[in-house]
Amino acid sequence: MRDIERRVQRVLDELVGSGAELGLQAAVYRRGELLVDAVAGTADPATGRPVASDTPFFAASTGKGLTATVVNVLVERGVLDLDAPVVELWPEYGAHGKGGTTLRHVLTHSAGVPDLPPDTTWDDLCDWSATCAAVAATAPSWVPGEASGYHALTFGFVLGELVRRATDSPISRVLAEVVAEPLGVADELFLGVPAGAIDRLARFVDDPESTALFTALLAGTSGGSSLLPGAAVANRVDVLRHDIPGIGTMSARAVARMYAALLDEVDGVRLLPPARAREVATPATTGPDRTVGGRAAYGLGYSVGAVGHVPSAHTLFGAAGVGGSAAYADTATGVSVAVTKNRLDPTRFVAFHRVRAVVAGAFGDGAAA
Repeated sequence: MRDIERRVQRVLDELVGSGAELGLQAAVYRRGELLVDAVAGTADPATGRPVASDTPFFAASTGKGLTATVVNVLVERGVLDLDAPVVELWPEYGAHGKGGTTLRHVLTHSAGVPDLPPDTTWDDLCDWSATCAAVAATAPSWVPGEASGYHALTFGFVLGELVRRATDSPISRVLAEVVAEPLGVADELFLGVPAGAIDRLARFVDDPESTALFTALLAGTSGGSSLLPGAAVANRVDVLRHDIPGIGTMSARAVARMYAALLDEVDGVRLLPPARAREVATPATTGPDRTVGGRAAYGLGYSVGAVGHVPSAHTLFGAAGVGGSAAYADTATGVSVAVTKNRLDPTRFVAFHRVRAVVAGAFGDGAAA
């Protein structure tokens, strides 16, 4: 076992041993090589089933990285065009003056439709056609392209509908065909989870203190009351089975492998050529985030810099999810890192921070760039 893998394994074991975490995975690639594939703890507290390397975890908005990767691969193949108006594929989307919205606007969270109707429920999100119709009928909160703000769920539905219309396939199927199957992780990397994989998933428990704090923070926000995160949602089979491509389910090693294949060749597979990989990881919008506050930077579908609430220089790109899972790649070091977990902790990323600190100690990272 490599020294870095021993150090990461020690972090996971300490977190599980202390009771701070239930089950954990961590994976690290560098220049296309898997350096860390570590697991600890329990995947299912009801049965005692242990976490394995191939156990998929619901990772919430970490799934945005999967959706962005599908779209960028399709752009590279000429199936989609970054600067084409959304209405070329989806005419209904032009309602209320949104006709000038482009795919680039959607990827960079500058499309101006960050919110679903405030009474939207998880049941509604399992109805693809109805949710897409609701997004298409939404009036923009700002002129597309003139500001940016995190599009928590609309991001996935707009991109997913464009993928569906361009390919005649749901985005979960396209993810398998153009990303997961070529990388050999088709049974570990999902948007909508196939029926046959449900029994392999990690089961979630709540972190009551963190969940209560997050509920208080969301009180009064648009759509917040009906779409609060929690273990009950993370364990819902219908939510897991349906395409809701602002969120996803994955093993740490599978999503780290995906990011590694954006930077380098992994066992003969590279998802994007070097110039395109640099483009998707470069900040396209920076400044105040109109949705969540503070400052943010977005590349072509990925958060750039701060991933998992950790500020850094703009060499990291990736996505983090409510619950504490996160994944990123670092263009400065050629490292990709992922952490998944099943104690749902909406406000802290302790396990991710500690694993990233080990990686930064070994290779440096954007925080020191």
